[in-house]
Formats: sequence, C-alpha cells, structure tokens
Amino acid sequence: MRFSVIKRSPYLCLIIAACLVSLLALTQGAYAIAWNALFTSESHTIDRQILTTVRLPRLLMAMLVGAALAISGAMMQALFRNPLADPGLLGVSSGASVFVGILIVLNPVLHTIDLPLWAQSYLQSVAAFLGAVLTCWLIFQLSKHKGKVSVLHLLLAGIAINALSGSATGLLTYLSNDEQLRALTFWAMGSIGGARWEQVIVMASLVLPIIYIVCRQSGHLNLLLLGEEEARYLGLNVEKFKRKLVVFVAICVGVSVAFTGLIGFIGLMVPHLIRMLFGADNRLVLPCSALLGASLLAGADTLARTIVIPAELPVGLVTSLLGGPFFLWLLLRNIRESH
Repeated sequence: MRFSVIKRSPYLCLIIAACLVSLLALTQGAYAIAWNALFTSESHTIDRQILTTVRLPRLLMAMLVGAALAISGAMMQALFRNPLADPGLLGVSSGASVFVGILIVLNPVLHTIDLPLWAQSYLQSVAAFLGAVLTCWLIFQLSKHKGKVSVLHLLLAGIAINALSGSATGLLTYLSNDEQLRALTFWAMGSIGGARWEQVIVMASLVLPIIYIVCRQSGHLNLLLLGEEEARYLGLNVEKFKRKLVVFVAICVGVSVAFTGLIGFIGLMVPHLIRMLFGADNRLVLPCSALLGASLLAGADTLARTIVIPAELPVGLVTSLLGGPFFLWLLLRNIRESH
C-alpha cells in the first residue's frame, strides 16, 4: 500500500519529482534566488542573469546526462541479462574518457585552430563515442564463453579495461601541461560546473533522439530478456539489434563523458530502483529510468554545490558516495537470494 499511488501513476510521480528537483536546483546555491524570480519578466536583474547563463544550462545538462547514463545502464542490463551491468563498472565510461584525453593532450589541431565551441563539443563527442564503441566491442569479445556472455568474464573484462584505462589516463596526465592537467582532473572526478548552452544543445541533439528510439523499441528488449534463441524464434534479428544497442550506449556514454567526465553508479542504481517500484517490463523501465536518472543527477549536482558553500564538490564524488553502498547492498542481496 505504501507505493500504490506511485505504481498507479509512475510518469506523473516522476515528472513531479523532476519539477521539484528543478525548482530546488535553480533557486539554491552560493547565491540564493527566490522562487518567484523564475516567473518575473525583468530581464536585467542579477537573479535573471544567474538563472539564464549559469543555473539553467547546468540543470539541463545534469538532467540530460542523468537520463543518458540511466537509460544506458538499463540497456546494458537488458543486453547482458545481468543486473550488475553498468557503463562505469564495465569500463565503457573510462574507455571513452581515455579517447577524449588523447584528443586533448596529443591532438595539435585543437590548439592551432580556433574552432567554435559547438564544433569542439561535437569533436569531443566523436572521440568519446569511438572509445565507448571500442570498449563495448572488447567487453563482448572477452566475456564470451562457449558462445554465451559469461557473468564472471564480464566482470573480469570490466576490471581489466578499467585498469588499462587508468594506466592510459595516468600516462596522459604525465604528458599534459597545466591546462590539459586541469581538464583531465575534471574528467576523473566528474563535474557539471562548466555547462554552457552550446554544450546543452549538442547533448540534447544526440541524446534525446536515442531515448525516443530506444523507448519505441523497448518491446524488443523484452524479447531479448527471454534469451537469444527465443528472441530469434519470435522474429527478432538479435545480432543487428545488439549492435544497435551497443552504438546507442556508446553515444550516450561518450557524449556524457565528453562534457561532464566520469560520473558513476547512475546507470546501476536507477534501473534497479525502477524495477523495484514498477516491475521489469522495459516498456516502463526505459522511460522511467530516463526520468529518474535526470532527477537523481540534478539533485546530486545541487547537493554537490550547496553542501560545502562557497566551494563545490565534484558531482562524481557525490554519486559514488550514494552508489557505493547501493552496490554493496545489491551484492549482499544477490548472495542471500542465491542461498
């Protein structure tokens, strides 16, 4: 009975939660803004300038990244049929980060040509996408055992890729100058503080169409949960669909890493919370994961910039503090269920 209202109206409850988090994110911070300033027509006040140039693009970026990471986690868990699958745990995020680091540290083009910000944003997204695709491909190849994806090999492959990516990032850090070192540190801890309207537009142009397409094909993910052979018997082109999901995950993770760095555990926590509340039907899990992921990351970012005012914590640290205990609880729960 406690969750009866939520279960009857999942979209309405999640939309209300997103609106409340948005209101909190726009009004709270080192400079507090009254909520009625959001609806005034005065355009030259300090409050209005802070809202339009700083907090609104930051809020939208946090919500887009949260939705992208959450729906990526839901896709990977359905693809691998494994509740522990997550872009961060399996090394997809760190692999994408390495390619962005290579672009910044070793590519002289960005330092000699004055590209507009939107072009730099797309170029970083392409580099992160290539890193994420390569990492997903390696995960598939390393986790196969007798033609099937092995859970043990999956986790071991993720550990190995994370270790290799950490070594590559350390080498890039050694080769970087002061400006490049700050950028690499930014990716390592994750931050949404530098969000700009140009980046928000690029992020929305890549992520929103993918969320729409994936939600339209959520029924195919339900078939995939039955097993690959059963899905083939029911008319699904499994290999083509798996490749499409890998590309979608790579784009979502890649563009998120390109703009905000490594933000972990959103893709692990959110789909589990949705399944606990609403069941395992991907027709509901995918859109609800996007909504809850947007609210969760926006709330974590608000907490990161208000808990130590006037300083600011990297949002990746906040999500790790939330996600670490959740992951341990999930492991203990699976162990108890197995016994």
